[in-house]
Formats: sequence, C-alpha cells, structure tokens
Amino acid sequence: MAKNLEHEFSMLVREIRKEHVGNGPKEILTRFVDSWAISEMKGNLTNVEKFMIGSKDGRRMVHEARTKLVKNIYNDPEVIQKLEQLVKAKILRIFSDINIEEDIAMTVFVFDKPLDRESG
Repeated sequence: MAKNLEHEFSMLVREIRKEHVGNGPKEILTRFVDSWAISEMKGNLTNVEKFMIGSKDGRRMVHEARTKLVKNIYNDPEVIQKLEQLVKAKILRIFSDINIEEDIAMTVFVFDKPLDRESG
C-alpha cells in the first residue's frame, strides 16, 4: 500500500510541476520516511535552461529562478490541499533545492504524522 501511495505522490508532484513550469521531471522517485515525503527528480531543465547553464551567470540565474519558482508553486493553497488530501496529513514545511549541473532536484515535504505506515 505505501509503495503505491509513494507512486501516486510522485505522479501528483510531476503533474503539479508540469502545470506550473510547463514540463515535469523526466524521472521522479518518492520515498516516505516517517513523516517525510522525499521526492528526487531528474531531468528538470528545459532546453533553454540547459543552454543558459553554459556560463557562470547562467547557472546562477537558472538556480535562482528555479528555486523561486518552486517556492511559489508550494505557496499555492490548492497545491498544498492536493498533496495533503492524497496522504491524509498536513504539511508543516517544505525544503527544496536543485543541482543545476546534474539536473537533479530534491524536495522534502514534512508532514504532521508518519506516512510510512498503513493507517488502520
């Protein structure tokens, strides 16, 4: 059951990113660890961003833009509600970062109760 929910969570994160960014990550893997949902996303950058990261200023600009964009996505109450409804828990905080050179992003969602146990 938990593995299926992890997969559903990954698909929801991909859908949210696609809706707000225009494309979602090519690969996404979510693992529940206690009250954390940890999503690792590969293949996030657009072709334009890949071109821009060829310079130091471009890397900085893409990193800043991506970081701000993700923070804005998760400031949307509708987005938070979708995630919370899926796992039946409240989000307490979200941490996110992207490694531009490797094109890997990580987001850690911290919930108010453990997600890695079947309820019942």
